[in-house]
Amino acid sequence: MPRRVTITGPRNLGEVSNADLGGLFDAYLRPFAGGAAHFYLGGAAGIDTAALAWLAEHTNVGLTVVVPCALVDQPAIAVETVNRWRKRVDEVVELQALELGTVAYHARNRWMVDRSELVIGFPRGTDPASGTWYTLNYAAEQGKARLVIPL
Repeated sequence: MPRRVTITGPRNLGEVSNADLGGLFDAYLRPFAGGAAHFYLGGAAGIDTAALAWLAEHTNVGLTVVVPCALVDQPAIAVETVNRWRKRVDEVVELQALELGTVAYHARNRWMVDRSELVIGFPRGTDPASGTWYTLNYAAEQGKARLVIPL
């Protein structure tokens, strides 16, 4: 069973409720959250913050939050969530990109995938240009296992 897991998904969750997310996380994250598991999460809003909060509250896994620039450059809700669970977060990795944008987010996602054995993606739709699909496709190119849970 994989022990290092990257979570990827959209920043905009649309109409997905917290209850629905909790059910999805319980069904699809919990099975990988035993033993010495470690999860890598982006420090953005949406799936990143929702998964961080759920994992911090409901599991004992190791948690690393990875941001493209610095944590303070992330949306307020993301900074608040990381700070609220700071005692549960093992590490915040700030990649110090010079400019926040697609290139920086893709670099962050590759950094996480490169350190993982499994990527769990929560895509909204099938747009291959989305960051979630970019990350899942990069994981496929690297021969990494992927679990796709559509939102």
